[in-house]
Amino acid sequence: MTTTSPTTAFSADVAGRPGTIRNRVLWTLQILLGLFFVIASGGPKLVIPNALADNAPENLTIPFGLLVFIGVVEVAGGIGLLVPRVSALAAVGLSVLTVLAAGTQAFIADKPAMAIFPLVLAAIFAWIAYERRAGVTGLRDSLSR
Repeated sequence: MTTTSPTTAFSADVAGRPGTIRNRVLWTLQILLGLFFVIASGGPKLVIPNALADNAPENLTIPFGLLVFIGVVEVAGGIGLLVPRVSALAAVGLSVLTVLAAGTQAFIADKPAMAIFPLVLAAIFAWIAYERRAGVTGLRDSLSR
């Protein structure tokens, strides 16, 4: 029979969560990036997709449906970053999206220097996902009941 003392349970609980300063930094990043993806990145793709499609460079023609889909994914990811239970999953999704955006910039648009910003965002989202991984297990546990 195994018993756990209150200090053991507390230390195990604290080990799964980021520290106070790190938690504040993470939430600051999540709020800023969430608002960026909802307002500045994904929002225009949903509100004015025709203007964005018409002003695209010749070597970066994206089908209209794909442009709207990317806008929906960006807005959903931005909102997901603000919801504690799904913030890790949203960060994973946005990390994949930004890696694909970097690949598009580097290989399809033929502007590899423009791929740096999405790659930096991908690294930030990967860090957020790693730090918020406890939320994924909590979500899994609540769904399995």
